[in-house]
Amino acid sequence: QVQLVESGGGLVQAGGSLTLSCAVSGTIFSINTMGWYRQAPGKQRELVATVTGGGVANSADSVKGRFTISRDNAKNTVDLQMNNLKLEDAGVYYCNVRQVDREWRELTYWGQGTQVTVSS
Repeated sequence: QVQLVESGGGLVQAGGSLTLSCAVSGTIFSINTMGWYRQAPGKQRELVATVTGGGVANSADSVKGRFTISRDNAKNTVDLQMNNLKLEDAGVYYCNVRQVDREWRELTYWGQGTQVTVSS
């Protein structure tokens, strides 16, 4: 069974940095996208950044230039380097994996979430 374990969340002052990590275990097929989403209180869950197996990355406009997503295909990990954090970046960050199995079925997995708190 696929499992996603996140780490790296915590409390940081505005302007500081944090790195989130997600370790993925289980059966991971070649066609997959890994990414990070976040949800602030009272808001919908939103995309932060994703990266395909081929290394093509997308990120939300609000984090461009500040956040960097990367993955290690050999280790099945995906990291999110967050720099110059702002108050509006606070929320629960969720690791996500979407993949296509050998029967061409799309499968989606979520981590349990890790809290990022930004203080002024």
